[in-house]
Amino acid sequence: MNDNAPPTSVGSGSTGRIHPGTSCAARVVRVVAAVLCALGLSAVAASPARADPTAGGDLQVAQTLGDRDLTFTLRRVTGLPGPLHVDVLTHRGTAAGTLRLGAVPTGVSADRAEGSSAGTTASRASVRLGGTPGSYGAALDIDRAGPWELVVDDGSRTARIPFVVPGQATSPPELAVFGGFVTAGVLILVTLFVAVRVRRGAWALLPAGGVVAALAVAVTAALLSASLPPPPQPGGQVDATNDNATDPYAVVRPVTNDYSRPPVSLELGSYPAKAGERGTLRLSVTDGATGLPADDLVVHDGALMHLLVIGPTGELWHLHPIRTAPATYEVRLRLPAAGHYAVSAEFARLGGGVQQVRSATGLTVADGPARGGSSRNGSARGGAPALPAELTPQGPGTRTIEGVPVRLSAPSPTAGEASTLTARIGDTPTLQPWLGMVGHMIVVGPLDKADATSPTRMGQAAQGAPVWAHAHSMGGDMSGHSAHDMRAAPAHDADAMGHGDAGGMGHGDADAMGHGNADAMEDGHETGKGDGHGAGTGSMSGLMPLNGDSPADETVAAYGPDASFVYTFSRPGYYRVWIQAERDSAVLTVPYLLRVSPAGGAR
Repeated sequence: MNDNAPPTSVGSGSTGRIHPGTSCAARVVRVVAAVLCALGLSAVAASPARADPTAGGDLQVAQTLGDRDLTFTLRRVTGLPGPLHVDVLTHRGTAAGTLRLGAVPTGVSADRAEGSSAGTTASRASVRLGGTPGSYGAALDIDRAGPWELVVDDGSRTARIPFVVPGQATSPPELAVFGGFVTAGVLILVTLFVAVRVRRGAWALLPAGGVVAALAVAVTAALLSASLPPPPQPGGQVDATNDNATDPYAVVRPVTNDYSRPPVSLELGSYPAKAGERGTLRLSVTDGATGLPADDLVVHDGALMHLLVIGPTGELWHLHPIRTAPATYEVRLRLPAAGHYAVSAEFARLGGGVQQVRSATGLTVADGPARGGSSRNGSARGGAPALPAELTPQGPGTRTIEGVPVRLSAPSPTAGEASTLTARIGDTPTLQPWLGMVGHMIVVGPLDKADATSPTRMGQAAQGAPVWAHAHSMGGDMSGHSAHDMRAAPAHDADAMGHGDAGGMGHGDADAMGHGNADAMEDGHETGKGDGHGAGTGSMSGLMPLNGDSPADETVAAYGPDASFVYTFSRPGYYRVWIQAERDSAVLTVPYLLRVSPAGGAR
C-alpha cells in the first residue's frame, strides 16, 4: 500500500472539492438550527397562554334557611364527568338535622339533545348536620359543563343556588402556539430530508422558510396571549348557556357591563305574623325599566342577596334570603317587637354592578298576643320595649357582647373627612372571615338624637334616613404587622369598601383606644388616652380571591383581633352603626351611636 498516495476526494471526481449542492444544504441546515434555537429561546421567555380563563375558584354562598344560618361552599369541578363537593358550614346554635341536596342542569343549547334533560335532577345526596359548629359535606355527580342549580331541601322549604360548571377549553392563542410549533417540527424534518436527498440545496430554502414562519406565529401568539382579553365569563358577564360554558370562544358576544342600568325594584310580600311569632317574608325583584322579573342576581360578597332589617328598638338583622324561584326570595323571621321595620337589600346584577335598594314601604308588625314573659328585647304586650345592655347603643369604648369584650376607637369623626373606626374584638387573633371579610359595618343616619336613642322609633327613623351604607374590613393576613402599615397605602386600596347611598374610602389614623364615657357617647369620639394599635393588629391585605383562587375559608380562626373600617360620613349628626364579625363560629353584632361633627370643627 502506497502511503504517499493522495487522499480520495469526496463525491464524484477527483478534484477534492465538496459538491456545491451539498455545501448549500449544510449551510441551510446550520441556518435553520440557529433560527430554531433563537426562536425557541424567545418562546421559553414568552408569557404562557391562558389555559382556561373561565375556570373560577370555589363558590361560597350564605343562606338563611329557616332558622339556620348556613354557608355553602361549592368546590370547583376539576374534570368532567366528576364530583361536585359541597361543604355546609354551620354556626353556633344551628339545629341538627338532614339536608337533601340535588344537582339540576338548567342550561339551554343550540343542540336540542344537550338541553333535553334541563330541569331534571341529575344527582342526589344528603348532608347530616351535627349539633356542633363545623363543616359537613357531600358529593354530587356532574356530567356536563353549563349552568346548574344546587337544590337544598330542609323538609319544609327549598333553596335554589345557581352555579356554572365551566368546560376545559383551549384558547385561540394556545392553538396558534401549539399549531406553530408542530408545523415547525414537521417542516424541519422536511428541510433536512430535502437538504440531504436533493442535489440542488436551494430547494431546502422553501421548507426552511416555512419553519421560520411557523415559529414566528407560535412565538407571536405566546407573547400576545398575556395581553389579549379573556372571553366573557358565562354566569358572571353574560348569561350562561351550555354552549358558551363548554367553550366560551365558540360563542362570540360582547360583555354587557352597563353600570347605568336601572336598579331593580324590591317588593315585599304580605307579612301577617305578629310580634314574637314566626313568619315568612317573601321578596321579589323586578327590573326597574321593564317591570319583568330580574333573575340575574350573581353571588356578591358570599351571597345572592344581603337583607338588612332594622327594627323599632334598633336591633339589626343581616340575613341572606334563599332563592325559591326565578326572581323570588324568602326568609323566615321572628320579629320581637311591634312597630315599623326598615328593610334594605344589597345585591349584584349580571353586568349591572352592585346595588343597594331600600324598600319603599318596609314592614309594620302588629302587637302579638299577651304573653307571660317577654321577648329577647324585653318587650311585652302593651308596654314599651326595654333593650338589654347588649342591644343598647353606646359610644366608642369597651363593652361586652355575648361574653366577648369589644373596644371601639373612633377618633373625632368629621363630616366630609375619611374616618377610621377600629374595633378590637377579644384579645387574640381568632376572628373568622364571614362573607369573605374580617368585619362588616352598617351605617344609618344622620338621625335626630331622640330617634337615634329611642327604643320604639328607630325603625321609622331608619326608613327615612338619608344614608344607608355597608362597609367592609378586608384586613388580616395573619402576619402580625402593625396597623401603621396601612398609612402608606393608597386611598384606592381594597382595605375598606363602602356601598350605599353615601360612602367613602381612604385611610386615617387610629391611635386612640381608650374607654368611652358619657361625654364620648355625646360627642362621638373618645377622650381617653389609648394604647396604640396593638401588636396583634394585622395588615389590611387581601382576603378576596385573586386569579381564580378560592375565597377565604370561614373555618380559619386566625385574623384580628382588630377590624378597621375607613368611611367618610357625608353629613354631620347622629349615626347608628353596627359592627359585625365572626368569632367562635358565631356572628357578633355590636351596636353603636356616633356623633359626627360638622366640617370646620363646629360643634
